[in-house]
Order: sequence, then C-alpha cells, then structure tokens
Amino acid sequence: MDEHQTARLQIYSVEERSATTAACIVRCVEGIARAEQTFEIEFAAGQGHSQQHLRLDWILRYEKPADFLEPPHNGKVHLTGEGIEDLTRGTIIRRVDIESDPGE
Repeated sequence: MDEHQTARLQIYSVEERSATTAACIVRCVEGIARAEQTFEIEFAAGQGHSQQHLRLDWILRYEKPADFLEPPHNGKVHLTGEGIEDLTRGTIIRRVDIESDPGE
C-alpha cells in the first residue's frame, strides 16, 4: 500500500460536533484513510480547498476500532481541527501531507 496515495472521504452525516471536533459517518471514495492522517476540505471545482487542517483521530468499522478505511467501505471517524463547522452531508475531505516546521 502506498502511504502517500491520496485518500478521500465523503461525509454522510455528522453524528456529534463541538467547535473543534466531530464524529462523522463517512464513505471512503479513494485511497486508504488511516488514523493520525491530516485532511482538508475539498470544495467544488474551481473553488479551491480549505487551508484548515483536520486530523483523523480514530476509525470504527462495524463498531470496532480499525487501522484503515478503504473504498468502497463506510465507517465512523473522529476528526479534530479548525473548520469542523464546514462539515456537512456530501462534503469531501482529502488527505494532505503536512511538512514539519524546520524550527522544531
């Protein structure tokens, strides 16, 4: 499995939400999503993407913890980050690579 492959998840529903966290039912539509990966919201063609990052904290498949989610499977995920309020049914989130700060 290519760890740098793009992964995309489509939000089916937002089950729980706070200002910076959400538990969502999702469908994996591309690639392999794993816990601890970083995602951003994809907007419609020509509208760009969000600069706010969401961390995928955990994945449940059939109510059991899972290491990954691949197409065409559904699961429940927990996301943390800014931009949680933009998550609605049909929203696509895309995995992004975050380069570490050289000053760290």
